[in-house]
Amino acid sequence: MSDVYILGTDMIKFGRFPDRTIPDLGAEAALLALKDAGLTIQDMEAFYCGNLGQANAMVGQRILQEIGQTGVPVVNTANACATGATAFREGWMAIKAGVYDLVLVVGVEQMGRGLLGGAGGGKGIPKEGLLGSGTMPSVFAEAGMEHARKYGTTFEQFAKVSVKNHHHSTMNPKARYQIETPLEEVMNAEMISYPNTKLMCSVNVDGSAAAVLASEKKAKELGLGRAVKVRASALTSDPWQERDLVMPDVNTCTRKAAQTAYEMAGVGPEDIDLVELHDCFATAEILHYENLGLCGDGEAGKMIDEGHTALGGKTPVNVSGGLLSKGHPLGATGVANIYEVTTHLRGEADKRQVEGARIGMTHVIGLGSACAIHVLEKAS
Repeated sequence: MSDVYILGTDMIKFGRFPDRTIPDLGAEAALLALKDAGLTIQDMEAFYCGNLGQANAMVGQRILQEIGQTGVPVVNTANACATGATAFREGWMAIKAGVYDLVLVVGVEQMGRGLLGGAGGGKGIPKEGLLGSGTMPSVFAEAGMEHARKYGTTFEQFAKVSVKNHHHSTMNPKARYQIETPLEEVMNAEMISYPNTKLMCSVNVDGSAAAVLASEKKAKELGLGRAVKVRASALTSDPWQERDLVMPDVNTCTRKAAQTAYEMAGVGPEDIDLVELHDCFATAEILHYENLGLCGDGEAGKMIDEGHTALGGKTPVNVSGGLLSKGHPLGATGVANIYEVTTHLRGEADKRQVEGARIGMTHVIGLGSACAIHVLEKAS
């Protein structure tokens, strides 16, 4: 089976674009990634598109109407917050299997406003309000408080995640917000669901990101100078547990995917130079330090206190600013994470560059459940 390489990748600056369409946003990222690879849509043999909000609207085909309808197969994916990463994985699998040599992947989303999750429709007795809240702030607040109960993690330690990620965002021109948020400001912000204040919640934004994937044969033919190798691609769902009847477990899916990814890549957590993980809430980032094996269980609070996950630390996490600052357009996030890590492995991240980065990891999790992890490596 062929190894798979990223030849081109890019993303638009995340923000709010009420006057633009989803295909228009996706087309912009697609053209940017094709330009980065030095290729055109005519070179692509297949197209994989991730979008959640309009999953039934054939968004991929509509993007091709903007940039060139070449008759290639189009696959549209929807998989909660792992939507974009799932589209990327589908393209990876097709090349891995020897079906194609060049494919294009796009993740794109226009977000509404307000809280995600909740009771939803349907008949019968709703869990919402009886067994807690299914809104995402509440789910991840509960997970954070469970961690605090087990290990003594403090409100201040959770808040430090937001301080770190907002600081990182000041060095990322494609982030939605590029502002410093001192610890006191984070802790005194409007409380959404304890311990997550407003500045500890991800930002609802519109956005798109794209990547061009190639087989090893095609990558060598076109040149490996800026290519990045995909060492591993893992996608998991949760095993059944009794607790699922009350509250979802936000940890098991990631732990299973991490184990699969490390085994596939032939590396361990100690080999990872940087991570873009799913900080949908500050509490989530703390949990995922442990879920990804970056530290032992109960050690995540110490990890943030000692600066190990900040730029210049032992394992920098979310140097892009993460979902807390860069923003979280659901279908685009997984591919945007790929763009960020690839940029560092190429040595092109400017002020936020993780020096000497050779191996990076991306992680997204969608409750429902789906977790996608990719391990990337500098090719040369």
